[in-house]
Parts: sequence; structure tokens; C-alpha cells
Amino acid sequence: MSPPPRRALLIRNEAKGADWLAAVRDRLGEAGITVIDTPTGDVEAACAAIAETSADLILVAGGDGTLNGVAPALLEAGKPVGVLPLGTANDLARTLGLPTGIEAAAEVIAAGRTRRIDVGLANGRPFFNVASIGLAAKLAQTLGEGAKHRFGRLSYALAALRVLLGAETFRAAIAADGQALRTRSYQVAVGNGRYHGGGAAVTDEAEIDSGRLALYSLEPGSLWKLVLLAPLFRRGRHVRWREVRTASAREVEIRTPSPMPVNLDGELATETPLALTIRPGALEVFAPT
Repeated sequence: MSPPPRRALLIRNEAKGADWLAAVRDRLGEAGITVIDTPTGDVEAACAAIAETSADLILVAGGDGTLNGVAPALLEAGKPVGVLPLGTANDLARTLGLPTGIEAAAEVIAAGRTRRIDVGLANGRPFFNVASIGLAAKLAQTLGEGAKHRFGRLSYALAALRVLLGAETFRAAIAADGQALRTRSYQVAVGNGRYHGGGAAVTDEAEIDSGRLALYSLEPGSLWKLVLLAPLFRRGRHVRWREVRTASAREVEIRTPSPMPVNLDGELATETPLALTIRPGALEVFAPT
């Protein structure tokens, strides 16, 4: 027995092209899903389209920044969400185990299997991957959209090298589920998902459906030690060094002597003081088994 027909609202950035759209529409059509194509030029228009839709599910074609921008509307809509990875980093797609090809990702949606994932809140703003202070925030300031489009993932490596060469520590007071600690750090990152920064793992145990936030603070005493840590981030093994402090909590508060920018899923979206909480199982997403 075939599944009942469904309608899917497709949110996509009209500036990124759509040479993939016909193939995705055809494949989903075979699964009984009619795609309502909604190209938009800004986040406000995308959120308005999501708020007004009567579709059965929502598809978002884009990267982590696009997903972060429409996160409030997705939470409010409460509909299943399909991710079609079109970004540079695609860290949420990586966390969900989605294939990198957009047509292969459409196959996951057509298969119809879903899971519920947690959503983090940073000063009330939703995020899927990581909220970070220090190096990642400086990276976001350094990495322009032009470089992303021209060099792709290589742009992250080039910008990261530039940031590392000028890295400086900062002081922070952190409370994780009420447990207080003070640090002098190059970076404090708090993950809801597993990956950030183009494939670096928050920790080797971080999961997006754990109901907890995973925190690490980079505290090596010298820059050369920080450079040695870099290769370990791919699998989250940096946390095994004694210069990296970790914690797991449902609520985290971070204060710095003066306001510092906070990177949320690759975008500078708020600043310290930072209050972080988690909404367990807040969103239903299409994902492989």
C-alpha cells in the first residue's frame, strides 16, 4: 500500500541556483511528496513562508547558516524537517549522518524515516550545532561569504590558519548545572550537536539527541600546543589532553570581563554574558537509520 500523498515546502536561497531541483522534485514525487518550491532572498521571507504554510513537511536546502536562520520558524511549525545540504560546512547534515550529495539526501527524505533531535538555546536563540567564544568567533569574523563561495571548505583552513597565528586567551567564568569554574582559554565551545567548523567534533561522545550540552575549553599554555591539538578535532579526541577542560550539562552560563561575540552555527548572533539551555527532542528530522 502506497503512503498517502504529502506536500513539502521547499525553502532555498534563490542566489545559489537550482540545477538539482528537477531531480529532487522527481524523486520525491515518486514517494508521493509534492514539492512547493519557495526561493527566497532573506531569512525573514523564509521564516514567513514557514509560518504560513499548510504543507505536511518542510525542506531546507542550504548550509548551517540557513538552517540556523530559520530554526525559530521550524520549531514553531512543529513539522518534520528534511535537510538538503548545500552549504560549505554542512555540520548538521554530518551530525545526522546524511549523504553529502543533495540527490542522495533526497533519497533519505523519500525513505520517510525520522528521528527527534535536541535544539540548543543561546540567550534564547536556537542553534543546532555549537555556540562558541574565542577562536571560532574570530574565524566567523575572518571568513567572508566571498571566500566560502570561491574556496569552499579550503576557505575554513585558510581562515583558521590566520586566526591561529593571532590567537590570544581570554578569561571566563563558567557555570555548568551550577558547578562553577574559571578559565583562561583560547576557546570555549558548547555543543548541542556533534560537529562544528566544517567537521570538527565537539567531543568524541557528543550526540544531538542526548538531552545534554557538551562543553570544552581550550587551555593550553602555549600556541604551539594549540597547533598540536588541531588534528585531533576531527574525531573529538582533543578532549583527552589535560589542557582541554570538559563538562556535560543541561544549563551553562558563561561570563567574560567584557562582552565577547558568540558564534552560533557559523554566524555571529549574540554576545556574552551567555545563557545556554537545551530543548530535548524539540525537532523531528529525516535521517538514515
